Amino acid sequence: MVLINNLIGNYGKYHLWLSFIIFFNKFGVGLHQMAIIFLAPPAQYTCPNINVKCCDNPIYNTSVFKRTIITEWNLICKDSWLKDFTQTIFQFGVLIGSFFFGAASDRYGRRQTLIFAVVIESLTGIVASFLPDYWSFTIVRMLLGISVGGIMVIGFVILMEYVGIVYRDVLSALFHVPFTTGHIALALFGYYIRDYTHLQLAISVINMILLSYICILPESPRWLLATKQSVKAIALIERVAKINHLPVENIASQVELYQMEHRSARMKRGSVLDLFKTPNMRRNIFIMAFLWLVCSYCFYGVAHYISHLTGDIYINVVASGSVALCSCFVSIPLIKFFKRKTLVIVSNLASSVCLILIAFVPEGTFSVVLGCSGVFFTFMVFIVVYLYCSEMFPTVVRNAAIGISSMMARVGSMIAPFVAGLRPHGKWCAPVAFGIFPLISALLCLLLPETKYCELPMTLEEGEALGTNNQRRNIPVADGVT
Repeated sequence: MVLINNLIGNYGKYHLWLSFIIFFNKFGVGLHQMAIIFLAPPAQYTCPNINVKCCDNPIYNTSVFKRTIITEWNLICKDSWLKDFTQTIFQFGVLIGSFFFGAASDRYGRRQTLIFAVVIESLTGIVASFLPDYWSFTIVRMLLGISVGGIMVIGFVILMEYVGIVYRDVLSALFHVPFTTGHIALALFGYYIRDYTHLQLAISVINMILLSYICILPESPRWLLATKQSVKAIALIERVAKINHLPVENIASQVELYQMEHRSARMKRGSVLDLFKTPNMRRNIFIMAFLWLVCSYCFYGVAHYISHLTGDIYINVVASGSVALCSCFVSIPLIKFFKRKTLVIVSNLASSVCLILIAFVPEGTFSVVLGCSGVFFTFMVFIVVYLYCSEMFPTVVRNAAIGISSMMARVGSMIAPFVAGLRPHGKWCAPVAFGIFPLISALLCLLLPETKYCELPMTLEEGEALGTNNQRRNIPVADGVT
């Protein structure tokens, strides 16, 4: 809806403040998502009987890490799978949270559900640092993952619903910078905090600043209008306009006129099922969910390959995080210059070529460069599909769409470790298994509509019409242009 950004501006002082408070929660997400690297780093140990490799009372080398979940609960030998299982369960929690909070925020509002997710994150993060056994730790971290899934989805949608077309693409790329910064900063936390309980507590206490959302987080004016809460929408738009030094005299009349003109559209509260009732949106959500799954599958899987770049775990973390961070900044001019569909297709093809080539080159520097390049292009696709997905689906089901897509991304991250484990069957197996799916994604993307310069659809009818000739005639191509 061009109306909102005509009234509050494309990007002003208020938008800058909102970006800051939303970006900080993404920094915390990066810490929690990647924390397993230092919660369960590789453990070195010896057994009292030097003739055996497994024993019940191993002597751990604590020169690097004083205490980890591996040394605390002897997650070695037949129990070694449990250290990976706790991260799988965490990602399963993120999957649930992406779906649950995505759908809930479309029905109950962005502000209310994001605050609820932040409260859950603060409580479970701190509680996890005091738990005495593996299973309670794992279950509470799953609850933490649920909250993380909600925070990622809702925070992004709030930003996209405030920012105008002119800056939407740049903000969608910058939205991932705090995550990669959190990923890199984790190396600093891990270096100075060598006890897993203290590490878990430290990254959780930092995130408690998000409880300030209770006082400062606004609702989305688009959601308020889409759910016929005109009085609240007008009050919020007037407040934002004042902060951005824009006129407020005619806001009420323009909003009321818009609501009258669109009354026939019946902008009901959407549900997840609405995404599957009509052919165009059904096709779009299936393809978009697959794109997200492949992005996460390749990113986490190939990051496992890059982890062998050096024996220093801190350099590993900084290297992989820096590659993703570089991708964030490079994607900004590319998003400005290229169309969404073109960039997704080209990046997927480049990622596919890099990953498949790993299977045909000798292991060494060149294979590492190809692996880093694969992560670079895969993360760029991730950046673009976040924006692409938010532009493709209407306000009443936008969070549900991103929630489903994010849920499928978690499925990809859960599958990735098992695919990376194909190495014993041949060094070509894992690269080919990772590389073939971006190629499929690129082909499927040809069926999607282009959304660049299109205003965000509000109603289910507008979402279904996206990409059709009728939609192109009736949706403005830029703010203020009809």
